[in-house]
Amino acid sequence: MQDKPLQYKVGIVDDHALFACSLERLINSFPNFEVSFNLRNGFELQKKLGQDGVTPDIVLLDINMPVLNGFETAEWLCKTHPSVQFLALTMDDEETSIIKMLRNGAKGYLLKDIEPEYLLRVLNEVIDNGYYHSDKVSEALLHSIGYSENEELLNFKEQEIAFIKLASSEMTYKEIAEKMNLSPKTIDGYRQELFRKLNIKNRVGLVMFAIKHEIVKL
Repeated sequence: MQDKPLQYKVGIVDDHALFACSLERLINSFPNFEVSFNLRNGFELQKKLGQDGVTPDIVLLDINMPVLNGFETAEWLCKTHPSVQFLALTMDDEETSIIKMLRNGAKGYLLKDIEPEYLLRVLNEVIDNGYYHSDKVSEALLHSIGYSENEELLNFKEQEIAFIKLASSEMTYKEIAEKMNLSPKTIDGYRQELFRKLNIKNRVGLVMFAIKHEIVKL
């Protein structure tokens, strides 16, 4: 008699009841995955993890929720339950939202209109690799995350390091230029050169590189 396949537990935190219930049914149909709870906001998640001792393998976390939103919940999860991996699942595809969720510890970022088979692939990749990033984040992002731990960092200039740190915040490029007392044209030059050096296509890739190599701290 064969052993029952290992079941990975998934938590859903989303205030849209119809979507959340449909998502729960979908995940429960996947091999090796089952939903352990379906909650409406981050406050309910705090109570659930605190009272029941439930520790899911993955949490799918909406951003725009009442009481305790996704950003606040992500920050709390990262600090209090670092072993719980979580993904942002939302309709918000703004670059600033992506950066903020990644800075707050999210292992990936998904839009709610994804196909079922795509979600299954995402869940499996998070279990296997500890992260997942879609083409929306950047098809080159996996390259920046995948550097060997023993590989030496590129020889960045002091101003480039300063730019990377500021670019990993929610500041606009105009605000970064003002902060560094440089012209927007010079800042644009730093951005393009770093994108070229790191083989990335957008600011989110730069943020992930900075997090991976601890240029910025979560």
